Amino acid sequence: MSFVSLKNIVKRFGSVTAVHRMSLEIEKGSFVTLLGPSGCGKTTTLRMIAGLLDPSEGEIIIGGQQVNDLPIHKRNLGLVFQNYALFPHKTIAQNVAFGLKYRDVSKDESVKRVRDALDLVQLPDLGDRYPGQLSGGQQQRIALARAIVIEPSVLLLDEPLSALDANLREDMRIELKRIQHQTGITTVFVTHDQSEALAMSDRVIVMSKGRVEQIGAPEEVYNKPASEFIARFLGTSNILEAVCNGISGDEVELTAAGLGRIVLPKTQVGDLNTSDQVKIVIRAEKLHLLPLTAKPDLQFSVEGVVETVDYQGQAARYFLRVGDLQLQAINMIESSPFSEGEQVSVRFRPGDIVCIPGGTE
Repeated sequence: MSFVSLKNIVKRFGSVTAVHRMSLEIEKGSFVTLLGPSGCGKTTTLRMIAGLLDPSEGEIIIGGQQVNDLPIHKRNLGLVFQNYALFPHKTIAQNVAFGLKYRDVSKDESVKRVRDALDLVQLPDLGDRYPGQLSGGQQQRIALARAIVIEPSVLLLDEPLSALDANLREDMRIELKRIQHQTGITTVFVTHDQSEALAMSDRVIVMSKGRVEQIGAPEEVYNKPASEFIARFLGTSNILEAVCNGISGDEVELTAAGLGRIVLPKTQVGDLNTSDQVKIVIRAEKLHLLPLTAKPDLQFSVEGVVETVDYQGQAARYFLRVGDLQLQAINMIESSPFSEGEQVSVRFRPGDIVCIPGGTE
């Protein structure tokens, strides 16, 4: 059941249109992420839901009520921003309780809610401390507790993990998802970090230049990108030009630049006619490198040369030369990585190919 609806939302700043005709349905209790590069309109969209910005056109509906003209303090929303915005002169308990001051909550109820919120973020004993005495990760949790304590209808998170170091970010995204599951609060999360979006979300809304490029479950937008932009933005992809040579029954024959003839099921390719241009996407982790002496198998195989090795510990990212093509492969390392200049067999399963329309950016 949809709980937050955006209907044909437009946001203009003078002559610049930051959000173009955006329509979106967010289910109650779900964790939805607005994902995209800087300037794509994701934070502008979040701020319109919050009431910090007014849409130029369109409707915003929360819980069945149109809220376009409703001020932020009447929307019952929890907000967490990347700078946390904690009051340095107030204790942690006072910071968490701040939003309750403007609601009809008794003192005893306020104390209970603050205690429960601090328990939820696993910082039950820090109520008497001040923000300056806490680490960045602890401050982030307190900001989350302050947002949750008011029992919001919707929780809005704008890049809340961006100020944390890499290891702490990974820990906190697990914590955020745990807390969201535990509370069941409808959550809208904004990030430019694809790993955060894929790890945490029930659905991902990928945005570019103020428009929605694709909406789907994390595995759907990753494994079946709808455009070249998404294929390039999410993960590492090899994108090659191809042409349809012919269709025979349930199979389509393509000729891919540098790879030659590839036969795919018609259901995998989509609606194509002979001579149509198309682009094929092969994720870097779907290219498997083997020694030239490895036995043939059912995978598609071409010979290549390792040009550059980007050693990453458990895995390596290889830049390969296959004829006139430069391809990228990401493989786990079993003993030692392949060496620069080494000739390898580059293999992939045709079923791992995704086709997108030719010329799509």
